[in-house]
Amino acid sequence: MSATDPLEAAEGAAAAKPSAAPEDAAPVLRLEAVRKTYGGSVVLRDIALEVPAHTVTALIGASGSGKSTLLRCANLLEEVDDGAIFLDGEEITDPRADVDDVRRRIGVVFQAYNLFPHMTVLDNITLAPRRVHKEPRAQAEARAKELLERLGLADRAREYPDRLSGGQQQRVALLRAVATRPRLLLLDEITAALDPELVGEVLSVVRDLKEQGMTMVIATHEMAFAREVADQVCFLDGGVVLERGTAAEVFGAPREQRTREFLRRVTESGRL
Repeated sequence: MSATDPLEAAEGAAAAKPSAAPEDAAPVLRLEAVRKTYGGSVVLRDIALEVPAHTVTALIGASGSGKSTLLRCANLLEEVDDGAIFLDGEEITDPRADVDDVRRRIGVVFQAYNLFPHMTVLDNITLAPRRVHKEPRAQAEARAKELLERLGLADRAREYPDRLSGGQQQRVALLRAVATRPRLLLLDEITAALDPELVGEVLSVVRDLKEQGMTMVIATHEMAFAREVADQVCFLDGGVVLERGTAAEVFGAPREQRTREFLRRVTESGRL
């Protein structure tokens, strides 16, 4: 892609390739001994994880293994019971941390599109840049239109979400997340609510973001996609990161019996 690619422009400095920048010396995201419980049930147990800049980490595992909870803790939507989470070396689980500032640096997209139904596509994308980052409306709208043009959605700018297909709504949700130039992007099963024929168009956006160097953590049940894009794969089982490694290591030669069993079931279901 060229230097004028709208997705690259939207990500700005967050999308720059690895350099000698001091912020790249430490992992963008680091979890240390993170523990989370719900009603006495342990959902995350002593999670340790590092996400280097400009890499993609895929979280895989069965439903209920803790993937979504891990992402919600990373964005401070859930409070951890023990351990610490760091964003660019700053402990964001410190009670003194500015939660709003942390969330300004992290983009999140869930499987439910969560677009504001009473706002047009253009207003959905520009809301955070204008309200949170204080960008002039003209500037925010110009960039949003470039993003929509890049994804073939320029003619939908003035439409409301209920006039879009599921795939179009999820692509708009992705554009809304990157429009704020986040340091980190968290994607939680973003294709789970889509019809199979719409999955590809959403995953193509994620491929573009990877090419531009966006740092991402993705919880996904799309194993073939995880194998393709992930620099690091973590298999969660019972709230524990049971196995981690490169995509080739985890998918090609898993060490743990539970990982092998999970991948066998996924293969039989046709997802790998």
